[in-house]
Amino acid sequence: QVQLVESGGGLVQAGGSLRLSCTASGRVFSINEMGWYRQAPGKQRELVTMFVSRGSTMYADSVKGRFTISRDNAKNTMYLQMNSLKPEDTAVYYCNALIGIGDDGSTWHGWGQGTQVTVSS
Repeated sequence: QVQLVESGGGLVQAGGSLRLSCTASGRVFSINEMGWYRQAPGKQRELVTMFVSRGSTMYADSVKGRFTISRDNAKNTMYLQMNSLKPEDTAVYYCNALIGIGDDGSTWHGWGQGTQVTVSS
């Protein structure tokens, strides 16, 4: 019914920048919640940033001041601008969303396939 597709990952040197995108397609009536998570090798998946109620945002302490989340509602797309990247930011980055799929209040919750971000020192 709904797909989340990420793009924009890659290899970058420390101090560099990348921008990730996540687009929701399919039966999308509304985007209720949307955020970015990441999982480094041997570690648990962790929340990086997300939109919370009424469009406000929250960030993990490790990325505050360096990462910025944004969205284009007309395109059902969310972005993650990552600046001043560090080797410890290396991980697979996942998009997560709670999508309204009908005017009856039904929702879909799921993940994208992930995109690899590698930061070399």
